[in-house]
Amino acid sequence: MGLHWDDMRVFLAAARAESLSGAGRVLRVDAATVGRRIARLEFTVGAALFVKSPQGYALTDTGQRLLEHAERAEQSMVAGIEAVAGQAGELSGQIRIGAPDGAANFLLPQVCAQITAENPDLEVQIVALPRVFNLSKREADMAIGVSPPSAGRLTVQKISDYKLHLAASEHYLAQHPPIQTISDLKTHRMVGYIPDLIFDKELDYLGEIGISRAQLASNSVSVQFNWVRQGGGIGVMHDFALPAGQGMRRILTEDLSLTRAFYLIRHADDRRLERLNRFAVALTEGLRREVARLEAEVAGQPAFS
Repeated sequence: MGLHWDDMRVFLAAARAESLSGAGRVLRVDAATVGRRIARLEFTVGAALFVKSPQGYALTDTGQRLLEHAERAEQSMVAGIEAVAGQAGELSGQIRIGAPDGAANFLLPQVCAQITAENPDLEVQIVALPRVFNLSKREADMAIGVSPPSAGRLTVQKISDYKLHLAASEHYLAQHPPIQTISDLKTHRMVGYIPDLIFDKELDYLGEIGISRAQLASNSVSVQFNWVRQGGGIGVMHDFALPAGQGMRRILTEDLSLTRAFYLIRHADDRRLERLNRFAVALTEGLRREVARLEAEVAGQPAFS
């Protein structure tokens, strides 16, 4: 009995979801069907591919070896379909991007809207989560990160630097004591991340200025942004986000100016997929233009003093 690609699809889904029910949701079949297909595949190869653990279904050594070959076969099939279909024209199909919610809320919507306007048959999904994405489990086709990963079979491309400054609403500044130095912040309400939920050290903005606690804290950039916009307090904000908040002003720009970077992270095997390569080019170029446009808009406004 030979291997069937349909069984390999089920195997890949189970390996990435680490559960039969998770694989079933991806494949749109019930968990029992996934279990039967996995059992058939294990009978065919003559070895167990999964072992059940408290965390779910983990790959055995044999399963891990098969996974590498299955992923290469998957990439070859996709590349073959693209070659036959001809990818010189418009992009089509579904592409999922994982991103931290700063980029997801304030940059990706307009950039991806423009790309899909030029490619009507393309479907773009943005998954905004305040954590690092696992591309090996195919949570997304590509991800945007705030630091380059140091492990995994990944390709990393720097997209763009971006700037952050302290900001507050004009209403807040008018109702509270003046802020002339960093030390004055100690008497003001600060907005920031929940310390134990900071998923990347690059996001510990307040820590850089010696502030260990934010009275208003969230793991979400958009929640922090809305707190500042509505006069809740002072926070470190992306310059590219400020045009979306009417009445928000940068403060102490000479005392605190942070520079960070976005990186495009992809699975190494996807370099052969021309469709994803072309989308990645359009995405990075669009993000660079949008960061530059929005930061120039903010730079043209005087800081509050």
